[in-house]
Amino acid sequence: MITSEYPTRERPAAVPFIVRQEQYLRKMGVDVDVFAFSGKKRFFNYVEAWRDLRNYTRGKHYDLVHAQWGHSAALALPKRLPWVITFRGNDLEGIVGTGGRYTIKGQILTTVAKVMATIADERIVVSESLGRRLGKRDYTVIPSGIDLETFRPSDQSECRRQLGLPRDKKLVLFAASTIENQRKRFYLAQAAVELLNEKYDIELVVANKVAHSQIPVYMSACDALLLTSMHEGSPNVVKEALACDLPIVSVDVGDVRQRIEAIEGCALCTGDSPKAIAEALDRVLREPRRIDGREHIRDLDENNITERVIGVYRRALTKYSTKSNDTKTEVIQPVH
Repeated sequence: MITSEYPTRERPAAVPFIVRQEQYLRKMGVDVDVFAFSGKKRFFNYVEAWRDLRNYTRGKHYDLVHAQWGHSAALALPKRLPWVITFRGNDLEGIVGTGGRYTIKGQILTTVAKVMATIADERIVVSESLGRRLGKRDYTVIPSGIDLETFRPSDQSECRRQLGLPRDKKLVLFAASTIENQRKRFYLAQAAVELLNEKYDIELVVANKVAHSQIPVYMSACDALLLTSMHEGSPNVVKEALACDLPIVSVDVGDVRQRIEAIEGCALCTGDSPKAIAEALDRVLREPRRIDGREHIRDLDENNITERVIGVYRRALTKYSTKSNDTKTEVIQPVH
């Protein structure tokens, strides 16, 4: 498995959905080696990672390469094994920079990702909206899974006590690994909540750089989750909130509409202005309740998702074997 995002000492809670997928694949009998690198949108970082991958795989035998994010697959060139690529968002949508504008580096990464898609034997996208960006290429929609044992409803008063949050306010949760990420548009969440200050005793609770194990506590403590991103693939925070029966207010991105439009107590914003977001948030806060979200995401249990991923692996192996007429296990050749 090749991934450009993985937990580090500085970011120990990064990409829990990748870590969880790795763990469940092992649990189901797949031997997984993870090669993680930090591209940081710099060409020479990718060149160095390409060389490091050869050293990492020297003397090891693999049946398949699974790249997380399309641009990560470039490290496995030249292609000598079956490829599966999971496209997760930025790799097909682009990278949002200062001022809410898409960056040139992001455009380069999306171009690389789309080229890699033409080489892959199987393509996974986390939402249908991402699949449409692959043009005529076949793909399988498999959202990231959810740990339903960790993400479950808890007593709101107790959770507020644990976190030291006020018990008599309307609490709106904004959860992001970093609020500095321009794509998340934290400023919109702030502005929308400020518009409701006269109507409610309200507070925006920011779960920023919080241990992933603590996020369910925040979700049970709050009255609504607010998502204001410029784009998303299949935002895990929405699915995790559903698992905790937390009402959701979101702009129309990724697969959020599919997730929440049929659930009473959630609201999809009519636009992405502070006024439109505040109006949607008002509709949810006006009648405080917990939602019946958990029943709508039981199919995203990590066991089910992992079985589907393994099914894609099998198809990739079959396709590659058919193309090459050679079923022997191969190895990525090291650079000498």
